Amino acid sequence: MRRHLRRLGNQTFASLRVPNYRLYFTGQSISLIGTWMQTTAQAWLVLELTHSATDLGLVVAIQALPVLLLAPYGGVVADRVDKRKMMAVLQALMGLQALALGALVVLGRDRFWQVCVLAVVLGLNNVFENPSRQAFIREMVGRDNLRNAVTLNSVMSNGARAVGPAVAGVLIATAGVGICFLLNAASFVAVVTSLLVMDKSALRPSPPEPRAKGQLREGISYAAHTTEIAVPLVMMGLIGTLAYEFTVSLPVFATRTFHGGSEAYGFMTAFMGVGAVAGGLITAARGRTGVRPVVVGAVGFGLAILFTALAPSLDLAYVGLLFVGWGSVSFVSVGNSTIQLSSRPTMRGRSLSLWQLAFQGTTPIGGPAIGWVISESEPRTGLLVGAASCFAAVAAGTALARRRRGHTDGGTAAALPPPRPSVRAA
Repeated sequence: MRRHLRRLGNQTFASLRVPNYRLYFTGQSISLIGTWMQTTAQAWLVLELTHSATDLGLVVAIQALPVLLLAPYGGVVADRVDKRKMMAVLQALMGLQALALGALVVLGRDRFWQVCVLAVVLGLNNVFENPSRQAFIREMVGRDNLRNAVTLNSVMSNGARAVGPAVAGVLIATAGVGICFLLNAASFVAVVTSLLVMDKSALRPSPPEPRAKGQLREGISYAAHTTEIAVPLVMMGLIGTLAYEFTVSLPVFATRTFHGGSEAYGFMTAFMGVGAVAGGLITAARGRTGVRPVVVGAVGFGLAILFTALAPSLDLAYVGLLFVGWGSVSFVSVGNSTIQLSSRPTMRGRSLSLWQLAFQGTTPIGGPAIGWVISESEPRTGLLVGAASCFAAVAAGTALARRRRGHTDGGTAAALPPPRPSVRAA
Protein backbone atom coordinates (compact mmCIF):
# COMPACT_ATOMS: atom_id res chain seq x y z
CA MET A 1 0.00 0.00 0.00
CA ARG A 2 2.77 2.41 0.95
CA ARG A 3 4.63 1.57 -2.24
CA HIS A 4 1.50 2.18 -4.28
CA LEU A 5 0.95 5.59 -2.63
CA ARG A 6 4.57 6.54 -3.22
CA ARG A 7 4.29 5.59 -6.90
CA LEU A 8 1.04 7.54 -7.21
CA GLY A 9 2.68 10.57 -5.61
CA ASN A 10 5.62 10.34 -8.00
CA GLN A 11 3.21 10.24 -10.95
CA THR A 12 1.14 13.13 -9.63
CA PHE A 13 4.09 15.48 -9.06
CA ALA A 14 6.52 14.14 -11.68
CA SER A 15 7.26 17.52 -13.31
CA LEU A 16 8.18 19.11 -9.95
CA ARG A 17 11.36 17.02 -9.99
CA VAL A 18 12.62 19.45 -12.65
CA PRO A 19 14.40 22.26 -10.70
CA ASN A 20 13.49 25.07 -13.11
CA TYR A 21 9.84 24.11 -13.14
CA ARG A 22 9.81 23.77 -9.36
CA LEU A 23 11.22 27.29 -9.05
CA TYR A 24 8.71 28.66 -11.56
CA PHE A 25 5.85 26.80 -9.88
CA THR A 26 6.65 28.40 -6.51
CA GLY A 27 6.88 31.94 -7.88
CA GLN A 28 3.79 31.60 -10.03
CA SER A 29 1.79 30.17 -7.12
CA ILE A 30 2.41 33.32 -5.08
CA SER A 31 1.61 35.59 -8.01
CA LEU A 32 -1.61 33.78 -8.90
CA ILE A 33 -3.02 34.18 -5.40
CA GLY A 34 -2.64 37.92 -5.93
CA THR A 35 -4.19 37.67 -9.40
CA TRP A 36 -7.31 35.97 -8.05
CA MET A 37 -7.51 38.56 -5.28
CA GLN A 38 -7.52 41.24 -7.97
CA THR A 39 -10.11 39.42 -10.09
CA THR A 40 -12.45 39.19 -7.11
CA ALA A 41 -11.80 42.77 -6.01
CA GLN A 42 -12.28 44.16 -9.52
CA ALA A 43 -15.67 42.49 -9.88
CA TRP A 44 -16.75 43.80 -6.48
CA LEU A 45 -15.42 47.29 -7.26
CA VAL A 46 -17.44 47.47 -10.48
CA LEU A 47 -20.61 46.41 -8.67
CA GLU A 48 -19.96 49.06 -6.01
CA LEU A 49 -19.41 51.76 -8.63
CA THR A 50 -22.27 50.86 -11.00
CA HIS A 51 -24.64 48.38 -9.27
CA SER A 52 -25.05 46.75 -12.69
CA ALA A 53 -24.47 43.17 -13.83
CA THR A 54 -24.37 44.46 -17.40
CA ASP A 55 -21.49 46.83 -16.57
CA LEU A 56 -19.69 43.99 -14.82
CA GLY A 57 -20.03 41.95 -18.01
CA LEU A 58 -18.76 44.93 -19.99
CA VAL A 59 -15.54 45.19 -17.95
CA VAL A 60 -14.90 41.46 -18.30
CA ALA A 61 -15.55 41.80 -22.03
CA ILE A 62 -13.25 44.75 -22.72
CA GLN A 63 -10.45 43.09 -20.73
CA ALA A 64 -10.69 40.14 -23.11
CA LEU A 65 -11.26 42.25 -26.26
CA PRO A 66 -7.53 42.55 -27.09
CA VAL A 67 -7.30 38.75 -26.91
CA LEU A 68 -10.21 38.44 -29.35
CA LEU A 69 -8.57 40.86 -31.79
CA LEU A 70 -4.87 40.06 -31.41
CA ALA A 71 -4.38 36.61 -29.82
CA PRO A 72 -3.26 34.84 -33.02
CA TYR A 73 -0.61 37.52 -33.57
CA GLY A 74 0.52 37.04 -29.96
CA GLY A 75 1.19 33.40 -30.87
CA VAL A 76 3.24 34.43 -33.91
CA VAL A 77 5.40 36.62 -31.66
CA ALA A 78 5.75 33.80 -29.10
CA ASP A 79 7.15 31.51 -31.80
CA ARG A 80 9.79 34.14 -32.68
CA VAL A 81 11.18 35.24 -29.29
CA ASP A 82 12.92 34.09 -26.11
CA LYS A 83 9.83 33.18 -24.07
CA ARG A 84 11.49 33.48 -20.67
CA LYS A 85 12.64 37.05 -21.27
CA MET A 86 9.29 38.08 -22.71
CA MET A 87 7.44 36.64 -19.72
CA ALA A 88 9.69 38.48 -17.24
CA VAL A 89 8.98 41.84 -18.91
CA LEU A 90 5.25 41.26 -19.27
CA GLN A 91 4.81 39.98 -15.71
CA ALA A 92 6.51 43.14 -14.44
CA LEU A 93 4.12 45.28 -16.48
CA MET A 94 1.15 43.38 -15.02
CA GLY A 95 2.44 44.30 -11.56
CA LEU A 96 2.50 47.98 -12.53
CA GLN A 97 -1.08 47.76 -13.79
CA ALA A 98 -2.23 46.36 -10.43
CA LEU A 99 -0.27 49.05 -8.60
CA ALA A 100 -1.97 51.81 -10.61
CA LEU A 101 -5.44 50.43 -9.93
CA GLY A 102 -4.70 50.01 -6.23
CA ALA A 103 -3.39 53.57 -5.94
CA LEU A 104 -6.52 54.98 -7.57
CA VAL A 105 -8.79 53.12 -5.17
CA VAL A 106 -6.79 53.90 -2.03
CA LEU A 107 -6.65 57.61 -2.95
CA GLY A 108 -10.41 57.65 -3.59
CA ARG A 109 -10.03 58.63 -7.25
CA ASP A 110 -11.37 55.41 -8.79
CA ARG A 111 -13.96 55.81 -11.52
CA PHE A 112 -15.65 53.24 -13.71
CA TRP A 113 -13.91 54.48 -16.86
CA GLN A 114 -10.51 54.11 -15.19
CA VAL A 115 -11.26 50.49 -14.33
CA CYS A 116 -12.20 49.96 -17.98
CA VAL A 117 -8.98 51.52 -19.30
CA LEU A 118 -6.76 49.48 -16.97
CA ALA A 119 -8.72 46.34 -17.88
CA VAL A 120 -7.85 46.94 -21.54
CA VAL A 121 -4.17 47.43 -20.60
CA LEU A 122 -4.18 44.09 -18.79
CA GLY A 123 -5.86 42.45 -21.78
CA LEU A 124 -3.17 43.73 -24.15
CA ASN A 125 -0.54 42.27 -21.86
CA ASN A 126 -2.32 38.90 -21.84
CA VAL A 127 -2.29 38.76 -25.65
CA PHE A 128 1.48 38.22 -25.64
CA GLU A 129 2.10 36.75 -22.18
CA ASN A 130 -0.32 33.82 -22.34
CA PRO A 131 0.98 31.94 -25.42
CA SER A 132 4.58 32.52 -24.33
CA ARG A 133 3.83 31.17 -20.84
CA GLN A 134 1.98 28.12 -22.13
CA ALA A 135 4.69 27.23 -24.65
CA PHE A 136 7.44 27.85 -22.08
CA ILE A 137 6.18 24.95 -19.95
CA ARG A 138 7.48 22.42 -22.47
CA GLU A 139 10.84 24.21 -22.59
CA MET A 140 11.17 23.64 -18.84
CA VAL A 141 9.96 20.03 -18.52
CA GLY A 142 10.21 18.41 -21.97
CA ARG A 143 7.66 16.26 -23.78
CA ASP A 144 7.45 13.39 -21.27
CA ASN A 145 6.40 15.60 -18.36
CA LEU A 146 4.33 18.07 -20.37
CA ARG A 147 0.84 16.75 -19.59
CA ASN A 148 1.70 16.49 -15.91
CA ALA A 149 3.11 20.04 -15.83
CA VAL A 150 0.13 21.52 -17.69
CA THR A 151 -2.24 19.85 -15.23
CA LEU A 152 -0.21 20.98 -12.21
CA ASN A 153 -0.31 24.48 -13.68
CA SER A 154 -4.10 24.26 -13.67
CA VAL A 155 -4.00 22.90 -10.10
CA MET A 156 -1.78 25.83 -9.13
CA SER A 157 -4.15 28.34 -10.71
CA ASN A 158 -7.17 26.83 -9.08
CA GLY A 159 -5.42 26.43 -5.74
CA ALA A 160 -4.84 30.17 -5.95
CA ARG A 161 -8.52 30.51 -6.85
CA ALA A 162 -9.36 28.74 -3.60
CA VAL A 163 -7.14 31.04 -1.53
CA GLY A 164 -7.19 34.38 -3.35
CA PRO A 165 -10.93 35.11 -3.46
CA ALA A 166 -11.46 33.96 0.14
CA VAL A 167 -8.68 36.31 1.29
CA ALA A 168 -10.06 39.07 -0.94
CA GLY A 169 -13.54 38.66 0.53
CA VAL A 170 -12.19 39.15 4.05
CA LEU A 171 -9.96 42.08 3.02
CA ILE A 172 -12.76 43.82 1.15
CA ALA A 173 -14.96 43.59 4.24
CA THR A 174 -12.22 44.77 6.64
CA ALA A 175 -9.58 46.86 4.84
CA GLY A 176 -11.28 47.80 1.58
CA VAL A 177 -10.93 46.89 -2.08
CA GLY A 178 -7.69 48.80 -2.74
CA ILE A 179 -5.44 46.62 -0.60
CA CYS A 180 -6.24 43.61 -2.83
CA PHE A 181 -4.77 45.38 -5.87
CA LEU A 182 -1.69 46.53 -3.97
CA LEU A 183 -0.96 43.03 -2.65
CA ASN A 184 -1.34 41.65 -6.17
CA ALA A 185 1.21 44.18 -7.43
CA ALA A 186 3.69 43.00 -4.79
CA SER A 187 3.08 39.33 -5.65
CA PHE A 188 4.57 39.73 -9.14
CA VAL A 189 8.02 40.09 -7.58
CA ALA A 190 7.99 36.33 -6.88
CA VAL A 191 7.33 35.13 -10.42
CA VAL A 192 9.66 37.68 -12.08
CA THR A 193 12.46 36.64 -9.72
CA SER A 194 11.89 32.94 -10.50
CA LEU A 195 12.22 33.64 -14.23
CA LEU A 196 15.41 35.67 -13.83
CA VAL A 197 17.30 33.24 -11.59
CA MET A 198 16.44 29.86 -13.19
CA ASP A 199 19.17 27.74 -14.82
CA LYS A 200 19.07 28.69 -18.51
CA SER A 201 21.37 25.81 -19.50
CA ALA A 202 18.73 23.29 -18.38
CA LEU A 203 16.01 24.76 -20.62
CA ARG A 204 15.07 23.16 -23.94
CA PRO A 205 14.02 26.16 -26.04
CA SER A 206 12.31 25.67 -29.36
CA PRO A 207 14.28 27.21 -32.25
CA PRO A 208 12.92 30.71 -32.92
CA GLU A 209 10.81 30.92 -36.05
CA PRO A 210 12.30 33.49 -38.48
CA ARG A 211 10.06 36.39 -39.45
CA ALA A 212 8.16 35.64 -42.64
CA LYS A 213 5.02 36.63 -44.47
CA GLY A 214 1.92 34.51 -43.98
CA GLN A 215 2.88 32.99 -40.62
CA LEU A 216 -0.46 33.88 -39.01
CA ARG A 217 -2.43 32.34 -41.87
CA GLU A 218 -0.12 29.31 -41.84
CA GLY A 219 -0.79 28.73 -38.12
CA ILE A 220 -4.57 28.94 -38.53
CA SER A 221 -4.49 26.52 -41.47
CA TYR A 222 -2.27 24.11 -39.53
CA ALA A 223 -4.68 24.07 -36.57
CA ALA A 224 -7.73 23.65 -38.79
CA HIS A 225 -6.24 20.61 -40.54
CA THR A 226 -5.07 18.83 -37.36
CA THR A 227 -7.98 17.03 -35.74
CA GLU A 228 -6.58 16.90 -32.21
CA ILE A 229 -6.11 20.66 -32.34
CA ALA A 230 -9.27 21.59 -34.22
CA VAL A 231 -11.70 19.62 -32.02
CA PRO A 232 -10.58 21.10 -28.66
CA LEU A 233 -10.57 24.57 -30.24
CA VAL A 234 -14.14 24.23 -31.51
CA MET A 235 -15.32 22.93 -28.15
CA MET A 236 -13.53 25.63 -26.18
CA GLY A 237 -14.95 28.27 -28.51
CA LEU A 238 -18.47 27.33 -27.42
CA ILE A 239 -17.69 26.65 -23.76
CA GLY A 240 -15.38 29.65 -23.39
CA THR A 241 -18.06 31.97 -24.74
CA LEU A 242 -20.90 31.04 -22.40
CA ALA A 243 -19.76 28.70 -19.60
CA TYR A 244 -16.61 30.38 -18.28
CA GLU A 245 -18.26 33.73 -17.48
CA PHE A 246 -18.16 33.05 -13.72
CA THR A 247 -16.78 36.51 -12.95
CA VAL A 248 -20.10 37.83 -14.30
CA SER A 249 -22.51 35.23 -12.96
CA LEU A 250 -21.16 34.33 -9.51
CA PRO A 251 -21.15 37.80 -7.88
CA VAL A 252 -24.81 38.24 -8.85
CA PHE A 253 -25.60 34.62 -7.97
CA ALA A 254 -24.24 35.26 -4.47
CA THR A 255 -26.03 38.57 -3.90
CA ARG A 256 -29.38 38.22 -5.69
CA THR A 257 -30.09 34.52 -5.47
CA PHE A 258 -28.78 33.81 -1.96
CA HIS A 259 -28.71 37.39 -0.57
CA GLY A 260 -25.06 37.10 0.48
CA GLY A 261 -22.21 39.61 0.52
CA SER A 262 -18.61 39.68 -0.63
CA GLU A 263 -17.81 36.77 1.70
CA ALA A 264 -20.37 34.52 -0.02
CA TYR A 265 -18.96 35.40 -3.44
CA GLY A 266 -15.42 34.81 -2.21
CA PHE A 267 -16.32 31.40 -0.83
CA MET A 268 -18.15 30.44 -4.03
CA THR A 269 -14.98 31.06 -5.99
CA ALA A 270 -12.92 29.36 -3.30
CA PHE A 271 -15.04 26.20 -3.44
CA MET A 272 -14.48 26.11 -7.19
CA GLY A 273 -10.76 26.31 -6.51
CA VAL A 274 -10.81 23.49 -3.95
CA GLY A 275 -12.66 21.25 -6.39
CA ALA A 276 -10.22 22.15 -9.13
CA VAL A 277 -7.23 21.26 -6.98
CA ALA A 278 -8.71 17.85 -6.11
CA GLY A 279 -9.71 17.14 -9.70
CA GLY A 280 -6.43 18.45 -11.04
CA LEU A 281 -4.33 16.19 -8.84
CA ILE A 282 -6.31 13.17 -10.04
CA THR A 283 -5.92 14.32 -13.66
CA ALA A 284 -2.18 14.86 -13.14
CA ALA A 285 -1.77 11.27 -11.98
CA ARG A 286 -4.30 9.48 -14.17
CA GLY A 287 -5.30 11.89 -16.92
CA ARG A 288 -5.04 11.17 -20.63
CA THR A 289 -4.95 13.31 -23.73
CA GLY A 290 -6.86 13.11 -26.98
CA VAL A 291 -10.27 13.94 -28.38
CA ARG A 292 -12.25 11.43 -26.30
CA PRO A 293 -10.95 12.66 -22.89
CA VAL A 294 -11.70 16.25 -23.97
CA VAL A 295 -15.31 15.26 -24.75
CA VAL A 296 -15.69 13.40 -21.46
CA GLY A 297 -14.33 16.42 -19.58
CA ALA A 298 -16.89 18.71 -21.23
CA VAL A 299 -19.76 16.39 -20.25
CA GLY A 300 -18.71 16.38 -16.59
CA PHE A 301 -18.23 20.16 -16.59
CA GLY A 302 -21.71 20.73 -18.02
CA LEU A 303 -23.40 18.44 -15.49
CA ALA A 304 -21.65 20.20 -12.60
CA ILE A 305 -22.78 23.65 -13.79
CA LEU A 306 -26.33 22.32 -14.23
CA PHE A 307 -26.41 21.01 -10.65
CA THR A 308 -25.11 24.34 -9.30
CA ALA A 309 -27.64 26.36 -11.28
CA LEU A 310 -30.52 24.33 -9.81
CA ALA A 311 -29.16 24.21 -6.22
CA PRO A 312 -31.95 25.25 -3.80
CA SER A 313 -29.58 26.45 -1.05
CA LEU A 314 -26.23 28.18 -0.70
CA ASP A 315 -24.68 25.08 0.89
CA LEU A 316 -25.67 22.91 -2.07
CA ALA A 317 -24.39 25.60 -4.44
CA TYR A 318 -21.01 25.34 -2.69
CA VAL A 319 -21.08 21.56 -3.22
CA GLY A 320 -21.94 22.03 -6.88
CA LEU A 321 -19.11 24.51 -7.32
CA LEU A 322 -16.64 21.93 -6.02
CA PHE A 323 -17.53 19.77 -9.02
CA VAL A 324 -17.60 22.80 -11.34
CA GLY A 325 -13.97 23.40 -10.39
CA TRP A 326 -13.14 19.73 -10.94
CA GLY A 327 -14.77 19.68 -14.37
CA SER A 328 -13.21 22.98 -15.35
CA VAL A 329 -9.61 21.99 -14.62
CA SER A 330 -10.03 18.56 -16.23
CA PHE A 331 -11.41 20.00 -19.45
CA VAL A 332 -8.86 22.81 -19.70
CA SER A 333 -5.77 20.77 -18.82
CA VAL A 334 -6.65 17.85 -21.11
CA GLY A 335 -7.50 20.20 -23.98
CA ASN A 336 -4.32 22.25 -23.51
CA SER A 337 -2.11 19.15 -23.27
CA THR A 338 -3.72 17.60 -26.34
CA ILE A 339 -2.98 20.70 -28.39
CA GLN A 340 0.61 21.01 -27.16
CA LEU A 341 1.44 17.36 -27.80
CA SER A 342 -0.16 17.48 -31.25
CA SER A 343 1.68 20.64 -32.37
CA ARG A 344 5.00 20.93 -34.14
CA PRO A 345 7.47 22.95 -32.01
CA THR A 346 7.50 25.81 -34.53
CA MET A 347 3.69 25.95 -34.44
CA ARG A 348 3.16 25.60 -30.70
CA GLY A 349 2.87 29.30 -29.91
CA ARG A 350 0.35 29.88 -32.69
CA SER A 351 -1.71 26.82 -31.73
CA LEU A 352 -1.81 27.90 -28.09
CA SER A 353 -2.74 31.45 -29.05
CA LEU A 354 -5.82 30.05 -30.81
CA TRP A 355 -6.62 28.14 -27.61
CA GLN A 356 -6.30 31.43 -25.73
CA LEU A 357 -8.59 33.08 -28.28
CA ALA A 358 -11.21 30.39 -27.77
CA PHE A 359 -10.84 30.45 -23.97
CA GLN A 360 -10.44 34.14 -23.13
CA GLY A 361 -10.99 35.98 -26.40
CA THR A 362 -14.65 34.93 -26.58
CA THR A 363 -15.40 36.82 -23.36
CA PRO A 364 -16.26 40.10 -25.18
CA ILE A 365 -19.16 38.17 -26.65
CA GLY A 366 -20.05 35.92 -23.72
CA GLY A 367 -19.53 38.40 -20.87
CA PRO A 368 -22.11 40.96 -22.02
CA ALA A 369 -24.40 38.18 -23.24
CA ILE A 370 -24.48 36.43 -19.85
CA GLY A 371 -24.78 39.81 -18.11
CA TRP A 372 -27.79 40.63 -20.29
CA VAL A 373 -29.36 37.21 -19.72
CA ILE A 374 -29.02 37.64 -15.96
CA SER A 375 -30.40 41.19 -15.99
CA GLU A 376 -33.41 40.07 -18.04
CA SER A 377 -34.12 36.96 -15.95
CA GLU A 378 -32.07 35.74 -12.96
CA PRO A 379 -28.54 34.49 -12.17
CA ARG A 380 -29.59 30.84 -12.38
CA THR A 381 -30.44 31.33 -16.05
CA GLY A 382 -26.93 32.55 -16.79
CA LEU A 383 -25.50 29.34 -15.34
CA LEU A 384 -28.03 27.21 -17.22
CA VAL A 385 -26.90 28.81 -20.49
CA GLY A 386 -23.33 27.85 -19.57
CA ALA A 387 -24.32 24.23 -18.94
CA ALA A 388 -26.16 24.10 -22.28
CA SER A 389 -23.03 25.39 -24.07
CA CYS A 390 -21.03 22.44 -22.68
CA PHE A 391 -23.50 19.93 -24.08
CA ALA A 392 -23.59 21.77 -27.42
CA ALA A 393 -19.78 21.63 -27.52
CA VAL A 394 -19.85 17.87 -26.89
CA ALA A 395 -22.19 17.43 -29.86
CA ALA A 396 -20.11 19.69 -32.12
CA GLY A 397 -16.77 18.15 -31.12
CA THR A 398 -18.04 14.60 -31.54
CA ALA A 399 -19.49 15.39 -34.96
CA LEU A 400 -16.26 17.02 -36.15
CA ALA A 401 -14.12 14.12 -34.91
CA ARG A 402 -16.35 11.59 -36.69
CA ARG A 403 -16.25 13.60 -39.90
CA ARG A 404 -12.46 13.71 -39.75
CA ARG A 405 -12.09 10.01 -38.94
CA GLY A 406 -10.46 8.24 -41.84
CA HIS A 407 -9.32 11.46 -43.51
CA THR A 408 -5.70 11.95 -44.43
CA ASP A 409 -4.64 13.78 -41.26
CA GLY A 410 -5.67 10.83 -39.07
CA GLY A 411 -5.94 13.13 -36.05
CA THR A 412 -2.26 14.06 -35.93
CA ALA A 413 0.00 16.71 -37.36
CA ALA A 414 2.32 14.11 -38.86
CA ALA A 415 0.26 13.51 -42.00
CA LEU A 416 0.06 17.18 -42.90
CA PRO A 417 2.21 18.41 -45.76
CA PRO A 418 5.60 19.61 -44.54
CA PRO A 419 5.78 23.29 -43.65
CA ARG A 420 6.89 25.61 -46.36
CA PRO A 421 10.39 27.04 -45.95
CA SER A 422 10.46 30.21 -43.89
CA VAL A 423 11.51 33.32 -45.76
CA ARG A 424 13.21 35.79 -43.45
CA ALA A 425 11.53 39.16 -43.58
CA ALA A 426 13.52 42.30 -44.02
